[in-house]
Amino acid sequence: MDALIDGLPAGLRGDYAVAAADFTLPQDWAGYAAADHATWRTLFARQAALLPAHAAAAFRAGLDRLDFAAGIPDFAATSARLRAATGWSLVAVPGLIPDAGFFGHLAQRRFPVTRWIRRPEELDYIVEPDVFHDAFGHVPLLTQPAFADFLAGYGELGAVAAELGALKPLARLYWHMVEFGLIREAGGLRAYGAGILSSSVETRHATGSAARRLRFDLRRVLRSDYVIDALQPTYFVIDDYAALFAATHDLPALLAEARDAAPIPPGAAAPGDQPI
Repeated sequence: MDALIDGLPAGLRGDYAVAAADFTLPQDWAGYAAADHATWRTLFARQAALLPAHAAAAFRAGLDRLDFAAGIPDFAATSARLRAATGWSLVAVPGLIPDAGFFGHLAQRRFPVTRWIRRPEELDYIVEPDVFHDAFGHVPLLTQPAFADFLAGYGELGAVAAELGALKPLARLYWHMVEFGLIREAGGLRAYGAGILSSSVETRHATGSAARRLRFDLRRVLRSDYVIDALQPTYFVIDDYAALFAATHDLPALLAEARDAAPIPPGAAAPGDQPI
């Protein structure tokens, strides 16, 4: 077990002892308790109410194509819908998994989704990603071809970044643009990032008037450190999802540059910043 979760934080909640070599395990959808589905429905109803005013159109359209309202989704049924749309599928995992396993799944268009759901007292904040964060937050955009292609390309670059010793800059791209990304549309700003849209507090903050937002710049993102236990001090804004896919072509050349550059602290300004 120690070898299986090497490099991960101690004390993770998932059952890593029963995971396969690729960190997958059966979802066991029938094993969820009624209380687990009730927790999902509470979270879903709360977040769904915020989506019309705060979420990107592609996210809302993707969610409409999925059967997520009634309770924790069956990954097999969801995978069938995703494969028809973009060639992606879901795999159940015990929780956070090491970089090599994570990138490997993404490169094969398999999205790892944590099997367990948070406790009722953790509705507002949870340290580890759970099934609600992973499925509700990430999966709707996997129905959209441009974003789905970007995420597969991102996974393919994991081995390149590891060889360069540049996994940290690559992780910054995922954090800022997959977990906490914003997009300009309909004359305003909307959220598409999973870390935003799976949190009611972050959803309101990221799209509100007090948030600090910058135009997406790949070099800037690759150097930008972040916080994991508070509202994000800076968000980056794209004009369309094609911009993310285009960025993957430039990544190999920029990863080493970012690895050797001084990181930009969370919330700090940098030359060339373009506030929005």
